[in-house]
Amino acid sequence: MAIKGSCLCGGVTFEADAADGPFEICHCSRCRKVSGAGGMPGLAVAKEHFRLLGGRDLIHSWTAPILHGPPAYVVTFCSRCGSPVPLPADDFDFVEIPAGLFDDEPGIQPDKHIFVEYAPAWAPITDNLPTFTREEIRRHREG
Repeated sequence: MAIKGSCLCGGVTFEADAADGPFEICHCSRCRKVSGAGGMPGLAVAKEHFRLLGGRDLIHSWTAPILHGPPAYVVTFCSRCGSPVPLPADDFDFVEIPAGLFDDEPGIQPDKHIFVEYAPAWAPITDNLPTFTREEIRRHREG
């Protein structure tokens, strides 16, 4: 059964056949600004499991300047209501979906916090999920 989601105004709609994960809560300054919260929960879905159902014409994007290295930080959002929305990128095998957009329960829970050194003091991490700094993520990716 597909997991459905949408933006605030309902103009952009999508569904996913599976919630693959990872399901990370990112505390970097850019995700915090996009979400307006202490961290943005994002769920990765394999591109082949994702379908944009409506509102493609409403989706706009903005690319932030690169801070530490590629890839660039790209925000895709509904031009009507401003909600961050998913849009598959050609150079990735997955789609990152802001978890608050799901209309249905995705059936998966967050599995980690990332970029935790940027978490604000007013939004402390109080759960027992694993935490990773930018440096730990970089070392893991370099392998």
